[in-house]
Amino acid sequence: MPEPSELEKTGFPLIHLLPNALTITAICAGLSAIRFGVQGNYVLAVQLIIAACVLDGIDGRIARLLSSDSKMGAELDSLADFLNFGVAPSLVLYFWALQDIPSVAWIAVLFFAVCCVLRLARFNVTSKSETCDQDSAFFEGVPAPAGALLVMLPMYLSFAFSDAPLVPDLLVCIYMAFIGLLFISRVPTWSFKTSRVSRESVKYILIGVAVTGAAFLTFAWITLIALCIGYVGMVAWAWIDSDLSSNR
Repeated sequence: MPEPSELEKTGFPLIHLLPNALTITAICAGLSAIRFGVQGNYVLAVQLIIAACVLDGIDGRIARLLSSDSKMGAELDSLADFLNFGVAPSLVLYFWALQDIPSVAWIAVLFFAVCCVLRLARFNVTSKSETCDQDSAFFEGVPAPAGALLVMLPMYLSFAFSDAPLVPDLLVCIYMAFIGLLFISRVPTWSFKTSRVSRESVKYILIGVAVTGAAFLTFAWITLIALCIGYVGMVAWAWIDSDLSSNR
């Protein structure tokens, strides 16, 4: 019989399970968002999807800090992204306002989910490619968490301005399909993982984070609306800038 490895002899450090535990927690949040969407508790459903976005943003970083990243963790993270950012937001939107036109709305839901899984598959393939530039400041297409936050913009508007008329169902379907296209597009979007700032700008970044956090805690939905609009503007600017650079 083969000798047991050193890992089998010494055991697995419990702290190294933390990143995968966070990913599992994010999956539970996404599944719970679907449940509360079915039950009509749309505010909590949206909050759970936002929580899944936060967990997605920290699990990989913690794994790298602990040197506990693994192939299993990467696959688990990708599956969680599809559930939390491709399936949950589109289903919550469907339960929220799209059941009056179920056939057209379901096509939009399927289109969004398929675009999300294609975007994740493309990212997985390119990230494993030897020609992939790991230090690139740009992604191709809108990342899955950003797309999930963007697609729920009609819900933020409804929660923030309860007296305003609802966004027409067909317009929500068209908007969902548009965000799906951004997933699979070649539009350059900034990667905050590799972005750098000068030392002189650090204090302004920290002040901006503090102001944004305070605004989110005080006016959550209006802040999310502003962040979505700002992100779309940033994507548009990056797209225009890349076109100008390629034509020089």
